[in-house]
Amino acid sequence: MTNAEHQPSAFVTGGSRGIGLGIARALATAGYALAINGMRPETEVGDVLAELRALTDQAVHYVQGNIGYDADRERMVDEVYTHFGQLHVLINNAGVAPRERADVLDMKSESYDRVLEINLRGPFFLTQAIAKRMVADRRDRDTFSGCIINVGSISATVASISRAEYCVSKAGIGMMTRLFATRLAPEGIPVYELRPGIIRTDMTQGVTEKYDRLIADGITLQPRWGYPEDVGRAVSALVRGDFPYSTGQVIMIDGGLTLPRL
Repeated sequence: MTNAEHQPSAFVTGGSRGIGLGIARALATAGYALAINGMRPETEVGDVLAELRALTDQAVHYVQGNIGYDADRERMVDEVYTHFGQLHVLINNAGVAPRERADVLDMKSESYDRVLEINLRGPFFLTQAIAKRMVADRRDRDTFSGCIINVGSISATVASISRAEYCVSKAGIGMMTRLFATRLAPEGIPVYELRPGIIRTDMTQGVTEKYDRLIADGITLQPRWGYPEDVGRAVSALVRGDFPYSTGQVIMIDGGLTLPRL
């Protein structure tokens, strides 16, 4: 994705660790100017920023804040556009798991509200705000190209009764993808969804033994963990324009976990 007047730029929420960092590495390697978001202070992500800056000669900017909070989200959007002028790629990756896994019959409303606020409400209104600007940039200059990629999860369709709020949030990302893909298609802005499976990150660190056992027992067709770079490669293909006629589609990155079989 190129623009004659602006270096292509991307905003990756939750880009300082895990899947988001894998995506940020891929985009930096592809020559994108980057804004990455996280909730930690910038002083705690210095190593990450140094790593990304070593991969590209373009700017790498850190935007601290919680996308679930309206004031943080609005400030971050303004900061990204002030820094880059335009934004060509939005990666909605930031997300949290429940602090405590609880049976769906015992799940607390506070946990539901926290997970949905960060995993669904925040991405929805962040996308709304940035999509409006992308539409304006596209109408102002037909050489502008943009796309939006939502990082969902196999939990959109695979029920896990000990983290129901997470499953509900990821199912919502699926419909959010369809809604924005439908609205933005006439504007020439594609929207995609990635659904990772069992990915080795800090979010899955506490259940490593469980997933090691499940993988050994054949839960995935490809007998290994997924890694953040697997998701990063998919993002690279999408922003490169390798799927120009596939807006609204879901790309599974799950090693065949969700493939029905006998």
